[in-house]
Amino acid sequence: MLTFGKKHLNQTQSALKGLINRYGWPIICGVLLAIVLLQQQRLNQDSRYVINSFSSAVEKAMPSVVNIYTQRIVSTSTYSQSINPIFQRFFNSKQAPTTNRIKSSLGSGVIVSSDGYILTNHHVIHRADKVKVELADGRSRLATVVGFDEPTDLAVIKIDISDVSPLLFGNPSNVKIGDIVLAIGNPYGIGQTVTQGIVSATGRHGLHINTYEKYIQTDAAINSGNSGGALINSQGDLIGINSSLYSQNGGSSGIGFAIPVDIASYVLDSIVLNGHVIRGWLGVVVEDITPNLAEALALENLNGLVLTDIKPNSPAETAGLQIGDIITHIDGTAIVDGNMSMHSIAQTPPGQRISLRVLHQGAEKSFLVEIGQRPEKNIGRVNVIN
Repeated sequence: MLTFGKKHLNQTQSALKGLINRYGWPIICGVLLAIVLLQQQRLNQDSRYVINSFSSAVEKAMPSVVNIYTQRIVSTSTYSQSINPIFQRFFNSKQAPTTNRIKSSLGSGVIVSSDGYILTNHHVIHRADKVKVELADGRSRLATVVGFDEPTDLAVIKIDISDVSPLLFGNPSNVKIGDIVLAIGNPYGIGQTVTQGIVSATGRHGLHINTYEKYIQTDAAINSGNSGGALINSQGDLIGINSSLYSQNGGSSGIGFAIPVDIASYVLDSIVLNGHVIRGWLGVVVEDITPNLAEALALENLNGLVLTDIKPNSPAETAGLQIGDIITHIDGTAIVDGNMSMHSIAQTPPGQRISLRVLHQGAEKSFLVEIGQRPEKNIGRVNVIN
């Protein structure tokens, strides 16, 4: 029986090999192709579902986005309301009776920690006497302003509440032009709203909106009341704090700007730790090298920063830098984007030394500079605001 079984098996294997050699490979290839096509069809169906719905991302992020309502008491002179402006100069405005009125405004914010810290825009809470936060689940609390940072238009407030959902920060280096993004906020006070668009640009600066600019530009609709709200990616992670919009009529025109999470995270940590933001300071005014400037200075390389001014008693002056010097490298890294380089210096702790490679009086030279602390006119520290 054993011998017969082996013989039968050998005959079967020989027959199969013969069939495969004669007919099998086209059949096998056809079967494999069918499997691949079915798998591709399944992937296409999955991708169509992802493109057509971002409900999971919104469900993840919405509990972390809050509505912010502020009130400020404004005093106005009764003379200014009742007397013709032509005759107002004959009255002593300092002794004029005043009336108080409450000025209200609104905005949005993002819960970023389980103990109630919230990121928002500085202009949302600026000069407010009362800040009220309303959560997505309907709960509301009065907030304390922990601190603010005018150069980035960011502020940190805090509510005393338990069981909140902080929003996870996305990786800023993964944000690419063309990525789908969602903006969540409270436009015009109508309630929590989601709009969808793409990343139109990254690292946008030179807009003269704030001192430190590295905006994510998006065409997701951002309107009045969205300020301080969340810009999230398709996975529901925070990639920016919605800050401003470009508009000629006050409404959304498809050009909105969000502060990226790397800047927001730095400001958040600094304010929570110190009550205000501590920035590194070199004490220079710089200008990117343009083709015209490179031609005028007979430069072959367009990458670098020309020093157009040096502040007295600054770290740059102490190190021996001069107006007209060109910084080409910071700590061995070539300067490609001048704005980003200035951001890196601002985020360098005061007292730390950095190495600068500089074209100094026509020759390449290295300078070791100890970073100072940037003087701020208003450091934005607030002890208690109810």
